[in-house]
Amino acid sequence: MSRLLVLVPDRISDILVKGEYQPGYYNPGEVFDEVHILTTTDDRPSIEHLQRTVGKARLFVHNLPDNIALVGKRPWWLTKLRLQRWAIQGVEIAQKIQPALIRCHGSDWNTYLASRIKAELGIPYVVSLHINPDVNPVRRIMKPNLSPQEARHNAFYEYIETSGLRNADLVMPVYKPIVPYLKRLGVERIEVCYNVLNKLHLRVKHDYALHSPARIIYVGRLFEEKNPANIMRALVRLPNTQFTIVGDGPIRPRLEQLAVELGIADRTFFRPAVANDELCELLAEQDIFAVHTEYWEISKSVLEALLTGLAIVINNRLGDAVPELEGDFVLKVSNTEDEYFTALHYLLNNDSARAELGRKALAHARQNWAPEVTEAKYAAIYRSFLKDATV
Repeated sequence: MSRLLVLVPDRISDILVKGEYQPGYYNPGEVFDEVHILTTTDDRPSIEHLQRTVGKARLFVHNLPDNIALVGKRPWWLTKLRLQRWAIQGVEIAQKIQPALIRCHGSDWNTYLASRIKAELGIPYVVSLHINPDVNPVRRIMKPNLSPQEARHNAFYEYIETSGLRNADLVMPVYKPIVPYLKRLGVERIEVCYNVLNKLHLRVKHDYALHSPARIIYVGRLFEEKNPANIMRALVRLPNTQFTIVGDGPIRPRLEQLAVELGIADRTFFRPAVANDELCELLAEQDIFAVHTEYWEISKSVLEALLTGLAIVINNRLGDAVPELEGDFVLKVSNTEDEYFTALHYLLNNDSARAELGRKALAHARQNWAPEVTEAKYAAIYRSFLKDATV
C-alpha cells in the first residue's frame, strides 16, 4: 500500500467552508492508496467533507499545532533547539505512518517539520509553493525600520522557510515569478508545476452572443492590491451591464459604498463566497472577465477564466510583468477608469473581437494549463519517488 503524508499550515475547515478545494487536490492522479494529512494547527476538519480531495484513497487527519511562542525569542541557539523538540512529535507520527513521500503545501512550520522528518527518517519530501514571500509576505513583516523584535520575527520565519525549502527533494512553484525567491534562498531543485484546476466543473464557453444586460465578472480577494474600483467607475459609462464581484476581504465595505455613490448598486452584485464547483460553471455564463491585480502571479481565478474561454481584461501590474500573461490572449490596460472603459466598451460592442479573444485564451490555456496536463505532471513526479523507493 502506497502512503502519502501531506503537511499543511492551513485551517482546513475554513477552506472547506469556502468550497475552494478541487477534487483530488491532495492526491492528484490518485497515485496513493492512503493519504495522511497533518495540519500544524488545532483544526479538526470533517473527514467526510475532505474525502473528495484524496479520491478513493483512505484518509486520515493529524494535528501538530505550531508554537508561536517561539517566534522572535532569544537566545537563537535555544530557539532552534526548541524548534527541534517541537518537531519530535511530527517525526513520531511519520514513523508510525511510514509514508513513501511527504508533500508540503506552502512553506511554513510544515516545511520545517518535513525537513526534520527527512533528517531523522530519510523520507523524501516535495513542496508546492503558492506565493513569493518576498513580494506577498504572509508571516514576515515588510516595512522599513524594523524594531529589534520585528527583525527577530522575520529572522525566525526566514530560517523556517530556508530550512524547509533548501532541504526539499523538489520545490514546485505554481508559477514562474516565485522562482527568484527560491534562487535567493539557494534552492536548486525547482520545477514549475501549475495548479491543478477543477476538471469536473470547468465548462468551455461556446456561445459568445452578448447577454442583455451584459455580464462582467471579477474573481479575487478584495485587498488594496486587487482593488476593482476603477472597473466599477468604468461601468458608470456602460449602462447596460451588470458586474459580479466574487470574493471577500477588508475593502469590501468600501467597494459596496462606492457602488452606491456611483449609482451602480442595483447592477453590482457582491458574492463573498462561492463554492469552486459553482464558480467554474458560473464563469461560462459571463461575457467578460475583468480584473485588477498588482500581485506578481497568475492566479487560479485567472487560469479558470482562461480555461473557460472568457475574454479577459487585466491590468499591466506595477513592476515586472507576469511571464505567463505575456501574449495576445488577454487584453492589457493600465489601472485607470478610462482604460478599463475603453477596453470594456470595445469588447462589448464587438462580438467577433470578444469571441476571438476568448478563443485565443482557451487555446493558450489548454496547451499550458489544462487540468489533465497539470495533474499528470504531479502524478508523474509522485511515481518517480515511488519508483526510487523500490529500487
